[in-house]
Amino acid sequence: MRIFDPHIHMTSRTTDDYEAMYAAGVRAVVEPAFWLGQPRTSPASFLDYFDSLLGWEPFRAAQYGIAHHCTLALNPKEAGDPRCTPVLDELPRYLVKDNVVAVGEIGYDSMTPAEDAAFAAQLQLAADHGLPALVHTPHRDKLAGLRRTLDVVRESALPMDRVLVDHLNETTVKEASDSGCWLGFSVYPDTKMDEERMVAILRAHGPDRVLVNSAADWGRSDPLKTRKVADLMLAEGFTEDDVDRVLWRNPVAFYGLSGRLNLDVTATDGTHEGNSILRGAPRDEPRPAGASATEA
Repeated sequence: MRIFDPHIHMTSRTTDDYEAMYAAGVRAVVEPAFWLGQPRTSPASFLDYFDSLLGWEPFRAAQYGIAHHCTLALNPKEAGDPRCTPVLDELPRYLVKDNVVAVGEIGYDSMTPAEDAAFAAQLQLAADHGLPALVHTPHRDKLAGLRRTLDVVRESALPMDRVLVDHLNETTVKEASDSGCWLGFSVYPDTKMDEERMVAILRAHGPDRVLVNSAADWGRSDPLKTRKVADLMLAEGFTEDDVDRVLWRNPVAFYGLSGRLNLDVTATDGTHEGNSILRGAPRDEPRPAGASATEA
C-alpha cells in the first residue's frame, strides 16, 4: 500500500514518526505552513520557518524514505496581526521555489475583514505563480465559513478546480463538492473527523476529488490516521484501487497541478548545513530507508 499524506505538520513531529509512517506505507507528504501555537512577532520568524520547510524538513523526511513538499502562506490565525502581515510582501520570492506545490494554508479562522484581505491577496498570488491553493475552513461556524470561502474563491482569478478546501465534514461536503473544488478531510483522534465518519462520507459521496490527511501537529493527533482510514476502507468493502485513488492518486493529481511534484526520494548526505539526525546511532546500525550510509 502506498500513501501520500497531503496535509501533515512534520515540524512538530519526531523522527520516530517518520519511521512509523514509512512502515505504514507513507511515501510522500505535503507540509503546509501553519500557526506554531503562539504568536509570531515579526515577518523574520516566518522566513526562518519557510527556510526550514524548504531545507531541513525535506532532508529529515528523505532520511526515512519519504518525499517532502510544502505549501507556504500567511496562515489565517495570524492574518490579522500587523506584526505578521508584511510577510505577504516576502511570499513571492518563496513561491518560486521548486518544493512549493501550493499556496497555503489560507482562508478563515474567525472570518474577519483582515482575513478577507489576506485570503484574497494570496489567492491572487497563487494565480500569479501558477500554483493551486490549500484553503483552511474555520473550526467554528463551518457551513457559514465554507460559503464565505467559496464566494471569495469565485471572485478570484484562481479556478475552483485548483483549490483544495480542507477540514470538511458532513455539514460541508456537499456544497464543497458542488463547487468543483477538491475536498480535504483531516482525521484526528478526538476532533474533526474519525475513520468511521470518513469511510461513511466516502460511501455516500464517492472518492472523486477526495483527499484524506492526518494534519498531525503539536496537539493530540496521529500521523498514522491515513493508514487507519485505508485499513477501514478495505474492511468495509472498498477495493484496493479505491484506497489507492484516495490515499495516493488524488493527492498526486491535485499537487501535480503545480508542475513541481517530485516523488523520487534520493539518498542524502549525512548532514544538512552541518546538522545530522543520525548522531548517536552505532555505525553498524541499519539506516532507515532512504538514509545515507555516511554518518556525520
